[in-house]
Amino acid sequence: MARWRIAAAGVCGWLAAVSLAAMMFVTVADVILRAAINKPIRGTLEIVELLLTCTFFLALPASFLREEHIVVDVVDGFAARWVPLLRRIAGMFGVLLMVAMAWQGWIAARDSLLFNDVTSDLALPRIWYWVPVLAGMIGAGIAAAAMLFLWKSGK
Repeated sequence: MARWRIAAAGVCGWLAAVSLAAMMFVTVADVILRAAINKPIRGTLEIVELLLTCTFFLALPASFLREEHIVVDVVDGFAARWVPLLRRIAGMFGVLLMVAMAWQGWIAARDSLLFNDVTSDLALPRIWYWVPVLAGMIGAGIAAAAMLFLWKSGK
């Protein structure tokens, strides 16, 4: 795997891992504080939602760059020569899907910003939820497109 792919996937993976660790820490701290002194952390659900969003969407480009998607190899057994073509078609669909999702996410994020949408408990601006979503989808689209060119060149 090329150095740039390792570096980019590593950055995405570490950002997702830090988000996951923070999500686990907040949850454990909330449970302990609730059980020990009956003082839960206010807004835990909203914080965990935001961190879960970061965990999933920031890891998305890494799954494209590392080629770690879930694959069902139905065709491999009886038509192995079709697999490279099917991978390219799936890669094109991946790029198109990420572009469409990022475009629609951009529209929703813009509306959230224009209407000053906030969460119910902590009054966090909802745009904070859209930043990792859009970064992840745009990054995944770029990664999927890069992988298409790598498959085409045979690297």
